[in-house]
Amino acid sequence: MSPQQIEHFFATLRAANPAPQTELEFASVFELLTAVLLSAQATDVGVNKATKRLFAAANTPAQILALGQDGLEFHIKTIGLFRSKAKHLLQTCRMLIDLHGGEVPRSRAELEALPGVGRKTANVVLNVAFGEPTMAVDTHIFRVSNRTGLAPGKTPLAVELGLLDRIPEAYLVDAHHWLILHGRYVCQARKPLCTVCAVIDDCDTGRLLKSASA
Repeated sequence: MSPQQIEHFFATLRAANPAPQTELEFASVFELLTAVLLSAQATDVGVNKATKRLFAAANTPAQILALGQDGLEFHIKTIGLFRSKAKHLLQTCRMLIDLHGGEVPRSRAELEALPGVGRKTANVVLNVAFGEPTMAVDTHIFRVSNRTGLAPGKTPLAVELGLLDRIPEAYLVDAHHWLILHGRYVCQARKPLCTVCAVIDDCDTGRLLKSASA
């Protein structure tokens, strides 16, 4: 994908959705961190159902700690890997209270030091909560980046660095959302909806498909 195609790719996605948002539901930075921590190998829909119940009962680090392991597991048991996620969330809440006054830190290093918080989770929090131009490479972004030729890479980190290097600055803050939504609803894993894709002419794979069918 050439720089001109990348520019057109994101201009098209922005025109269709000028203010993209995460589909996770939250009302505070801590709720966002919690939702993202719980979202590994789970759908946003499933996480939202669980956190709706959880946040009604406890939505601060101290309140989550008060639930204990069994109480927290009860609220999130519909999510995959709920036992290990509950353990990590409780450990994170303790660190937030002990080291950060109960607040979610704004630095990558401090976020990644929290149990259950890796680079992808830190990137989501930095981007969504604090407006930083980070790129949280999930399966959708990894697939779209490679399939379109936007930022090919063999690892999530390689794709992340490629995206940060190739995406024009004007689009960086929202690019994470556009790519996830495009991968979730259009450039799907098994059956990409190329016939209705607005950016097919910018996509390496899309152009090959059109040439083959011509």
